[in-house]
Amino acid sequence: MNSNLDIGLTHIALPVADVDRSTEFYAQYAGMQVIHRRVDAATGVAVVWLCDRTRPFVIVLIQTASVQTVLSPLAHLGIGCRSREVMDALCEQARQAGILVQEPQDSGYPIGYWAFLRDPDGHTLELSYGQEIGLTIEQLSQSAVARK
Repeated sequence: MNSNLDIGLTHIALPVADVDRSTEFYAQYAGMQVIHRRVDAATGVAVVWLCDRTRPFVIVLIQTASVQTVLSPLAHLGIGCRSREVMDALCEQARQAGILVQEPQDSGYPIGYWAFLRDPDGHTLELSYGQEIGLTIEQLSQSAVARK
């Protein structure tokens, strides 16, 4: 068996009107970079894979003539920030650009400090600090080992 085979959740695909504009947005606000770019030979559609290189997961941007299905307002992509200060700086940039949808707020454990931004096509991006998804998974793993 190929040990490089992807298993589990690997990507989410988003329709976008302009892959370059969306690529810039996700680079600026989510720290993502292009790891694959192509124009589909059969359809002529531009496709970009974006990754933050922290795990094997990508956002696939697929250019379409019009975006009809949008992730919003509660349907969203979530990005964890390194600190509240980093998140606040990104929110200030988003505020100045007119794309901050929900001001930062602290919802306590386990939600943490979070805010919503709107990408160029209206999809919602959540910035957060203090959500403990990784810690929760680690604790579940440790509990499973302890039960064995």
